[in-house]
Amino acid sequence: MKEFVHLHLHTEFSLLDGLARINKLVDIVKERGYRAVAITDHGNMYGAIKFFEACVTKGIKPIIGQEFYITHDMKSRSNKSDTGHIILLAKNNEGYQNLLKLSSFAFLDGMYYKPRIDYKLLKEYSKGLICLSACIIGHIPQYILKRQFDEADKLALWFKEVFGDDFYLEIQNHGLEEERIVVEKLTEMSKRLDIKLVATNDVHYLNKEDSELQDVLMCVQMGKTIDDPDRMKFSTDEFYFKTYEEMQEALPGYEEALDRTLEIADKCNVTIRTKSLREAKDKGNQFVPEEDTLGASDNFIPQYKPDNGMTPVQFLRHLAEEGLKRNYKEETKELRDRLEMELSLIEKLGFVEYFLIVWDYINFARQNDIPVGPGRGSGAGSLVAYCSGITQVDPMKYELFFDRFINPERVSMPDFDVDFCMDRRGEVIEYAKRRYGYDHVSNIVTFGNMQAKNAIRDVARVLRYPLSETDKITKEIPNKPVKKPPVLKYYFGTTGKEEDKQYIVPDLRKLYEEDEMVKRIVDMAIKLEGVPRNTSMHAAGVLIAPDPVFDHVPMAKNGDDVVTQFDMLELEHLGLLKMDFLGLRTLTDIHKAIKYVKENHGVIIDFTKMEYNDPKVFELISSGNTDSVFQLDGSGMKKFMKDLQPSSLEDVIAGISLYRPGPMDFIPRFIQGKRNPETIVYDDPCLEGVLKNTYGCIVYQEQVMKIFQVMAGYSLGGADNVRRIMGKKQVEKIAFEKEKFLNGYVDPTGQKPPIPGALALGHDRDTSIKIFDQMAKFAGYAFNKSHAAAYAYVAYQTAYLKVYYEVEFLTAVLNNRIAVAELVKKFTNYARKEGFEVLPPDINKSNTYFKTENGNIRFGLGALKNVGISVTDFIVSEREKNGEFKSFEDFISRCACPESGINKRTIEALILSGAFSSFGKYRSQLMDVYPLVMERTIADKKKKATGQFSIFDTFTEESAVVNAVEYPNIKEYNKETLLKNEKNFAGIYLSGHPLDDYLDKYDSFNFTSDMFEGLERDENMEGDEEGFASEEVTFDDDSIQDNQQVTCGGQIAEISKKLTKTGNMCFLQVEDIYGTFEAIVFPKFFNKYKDVLVEDGLITIRGRTSIRPGSNPVILVESITPWQKKEEEQFSSDKKVYLRFDTKNIDIYDKVKSIVSTYPGESQVVIKCTSKNSAFAFSSKVDLNNYLINELIGLLGEENVIIK
Repeated sequence: MKEFVHLHLHTEFSLLDGLARINKLVDIVKERGYRAVAITDHGNMYGAIKFFEACVTKGIKPIIGQEFYITHDMKSRSNKSDTGHIILLAKNNEGYQNLLKLSSFAFLDGMYYKPRIDYKLLKEYSKGLICLSACIIGHIPQYILKRQFDEADKLALWFKEVFGDDFYLEIQNHGLEEERIVVEKLTEMSKRLDIKLVATNDVHYLNKEDSELQDVLMCVQMGKTIDDPDRMKFSTDEFYFKTYEEMQEALPGYEEALDRTLEIADKCNVTIRTKSLREAKDKGNQFVPEEDTLGASDNFIPQYKPDNGMTPVQFLRHLAEEGLKRNYKEETKELRDRLEMELSLIEKLGFVEYFLIVWDYINFARQNDIPVGPGRGSGAGSLVAYCSGITQVDPMKYELFFDRFINPERVSMPDFDVDFCMDRRGEVIEYAKRRYGYDHVSNIVTFGNMQAKNAIRDVARVLRYPLSETDKITKEIPNKPVKKPPVLKYYFGTTGKEEDKQYIVPDLRKLYEEDEMVKRIVDMAIKLEGVPRNTSMHAAGVLIAPDPVFDHVPMAKNGDDVVTQFDMLELEHLGLLKMDFLGLRTLTDIHKAIKYVKENHGVIIDFTKMEYNDPKVFELISSGNTDSVFQLDGSGMKKFMKDLQPSSLEDVIAGISLYRPGPMDFIPRFIQGKRNPETIVYDDPCLEGVLKNTYGCIVYQEQVMKIFQVMAGYSLGGADNVRRIMGKKQVEKIAFEKEKFLNGYVDPTGQKPPIPGALALGHDRDTSIKIFDQMAKFAGYAFNKSHAAAYAYVAYQTAYLKVYYEVEFLTAVLNNRIAVAELVKKFTNYARKEGFEVLPPDINKSNTYFKTENGNIRFGLGALKNVGISVTDFIVSEREKNGEFKSFEDFISRCACPESGINKRTIEALILSGAFSSFGKYRSQLMDVYPLVMERTIADKKKKATGQFSIFDTFTEESAVVNAVEYPNIKEYNKETLLKNEKNFAGIYLSGHPLDDYLDKYDSFNFTSDMFEGLERDENMEGDEEGFASEEVTFDDDSIQDNQQVTCGGQIAEISKKLTKTGNMCFLQVEDIYGTFEAIVFPKFFNKYKDVLVEDGLITIRGRTSIRPGSNPVILVESITPWQKKEEEQFSSDKKVYLRFDTKNIDIYDKVKSIVSTYPGESQVVIKCTSKNSAFAFSSKVDLNNYLINELIGLLGEENVIIK
């Protein structure tokens, strides 16, 4: 097979326009024996590092390039059609640097539909680049197709002048007539202008048969279907990764142009040094050249200059020494040795300035009262970090290892993850930009990949496969992947491997085998799963570079945010400083609670000076009453803590580490060991010192490392490497390490310390094998103790506040979630359960945020629907400046102005939530008069502003005008209406509960919502650096069982209907006196009970429980009985309701429509217009009941609502 180098190729990082998957591409290049291949994605370099590393490790020369969008004026935003294409390839490292800059400027300065450069910019950054004239969308081919031959020549000569012999005229043939014309003219131009031709294929997919898949991918991108005649599509199936022979067939007679690809490939020699290539070389990869590797200490860290004139090394030591004195009463030899070891290694590996930069922005945060976490991840294992104030967890007290953080035997940089207050995290990032230079700091890109279910859905939609049938497929796909994605090939059993049969989902395999259309969809989806479909900004990652960012990586824009084009992992590979500025709302909870405690009690809480050993705190945790306690508020974790009865922070640390998939299996043994220490058995005496605090169980990664050290003589760094190998389940390497563990090992290079081995140290062989095998099995599950310890600190702090200052703490929790109605509801209900009264909103007592008041919680005006923070800030400010509001009219007079932002919806929300109740007027009366009061106030303000008041008006105050308003003599809304409005605007019931009158119903029920507590999936655990995730653990609970017959009921809070193949069904959220539970009404019962399934309806349900692993427990409904409302009069459907009002009053008319639409039914509504003296039947019919009548009377007056 003759060699050919593809120079025009789109990988998956052309984002839904390319399917040449990098890893498969490199494998094909290797199989064909080609020496090189290029990447030229549309408008970006997102895949450049992945491509480079994949090629180098296979012995293939990577050619880094990009297909740029080019225009004549990149600043112009008026001529989209002026944009063409151009191919640029990096010839050398200078060219690569210019490629980075051009790609960055295209996004930062040239974005107009696409990221663009122009010819002026190209000329400025042309050195070291090879230029190809591109496909038929290039400007030269476009001039040819428009028969503007002189313009084509002129542009070609410009390129020749700029690039010299590194400019080539690009010819392609995919069977398009335009290409035939262009090839003919470019051939003539080549001879006439003495510019070489080069043959390329516009590769968008690897195999010819993938052309349909590419077509589907483009439909996904554009939101089209495959049969849409107006969509953009490739006209042929020739855009694939062709062999030389196929290229020769496409361009016969152009063998010289084909061979020229080798000439260009030989010209291109770019070196990109990465740490992953260093690791590959160290592991024996023979293809990786030394010049492409980056060592552990070869990093690009910005300079840090201490303000006191010290060198960075001196300043870090100064911080550490000061902290050592501050944190420890006595300096021991162990402390001194540990500090010196860490400082020495930090300096040796070049991480001094890394530590100081982290210290710097943490110090800024603390000086500016921005809450900072005690630490997170393995960084909490550093004594230097603790003493300098970067972390607040004592690594000596909790036996945390520095080697888990900085391992001299590992190539990658350490990584400090720092939690900040969610609301003020941006201030710290902004400080970093000011401190180190705006062009030196950037956010980091992430890619949204096509997930398994979405891949199925997207392909099915494009192929017009029915949605209901698609749902049948996707509902069988497990929500939790059984393997690391991609997973579809395992679920549908297409790998053909015996060992993969365990992952097959039988129902999916059956669909695949029996339905040809399903097979077609699945085959495509398998190929699309994992393809990047969009970019976004990493939630926490920030790059801080020693030079302008685009000197190291290309930049892009994600919306208005500037991001790197390389992801977080690739930045680490390049030795760049990636920082995680994480947001943690709990820190803000703690910070605000401490502030409220000081305001209310004069007590200053300083958690840095606490011992974290208060028995009352552990009593609370052991009680399971840990709602709002960080990490411990999930229902499963509550049960675990109740069983465990923790008595120390060590127990809590272990609990946080164990409560995850895998380690959960050890929970019963852990609890047994705590309760009955005499039952603990250590397989080897040396394990007691390692496992004593965890009752004989291996819980932490640090314990695995320590066992390797004490049993076999490993260094902690070497032990950490083995732990990583075990965690990745690298079978061959585990076998090698097992031999080392047993019999020892001497490094032939002498660079690493010798390992004596367990047998040489006197340990029994069978016991040593048993322990090694246990560690190999558990290492992938074992948790990072440093991370757990840091989070246990935060958990303790929240528990402490809950024990001693609960009302302040819950107020802080509410205020940090004031914009999330569901969470406001959750925590106000919880506060009531804890015995605190939630006082209703009051225009003279409430602030914008919730506040404590006489040991209770006053509802914050900012939490009301349709009100908003800025409006309530204005109201509170006006009240503080000029005194409390004396009446409703006084409030309108002072606050109904343009600068307040108050409108009718705001006033209605305040009225119906009860915020004006202290003025002694019914809410129904206020709703009736407020439009008039507002209208008069606004008119009076306008008169005053324009000087239209006469001399006789001056004796009256402005408020006197509105005081003339008379309140109608109408009834207050009934209880149900009042409560309904309160819940609508405040999210909770304030003056009572709709079920208060029906408590006797619950005497006959055998199920209430609280019985499901502890069986729900836990959604509240936080993620961590190595896949810290949560999953519910089910404990024995005799209170409720699966498939149990139950009778229950309450108020329907929410209804969600769904159409299925067998008919309609619905999901109900039913609120009872203890909380909310979910119920499902299947089609079999839906039609029978659909008339009683209305929101706010009161019902009794009979059915069965459904409790399944991985799903929320639900009630499967078998029968429904509506409750007879206690206040309700019975009206027959043949009666009509007559309403009398002026229909020209649009405001009143709209409110009538709104009320009527809330009560759909069979009774006719007749409206008599008082201004026209005419009557007409309203279009909507109603359910005639007391609540409807009461609302209408409240609006129109009793004399204007008649039933007959």
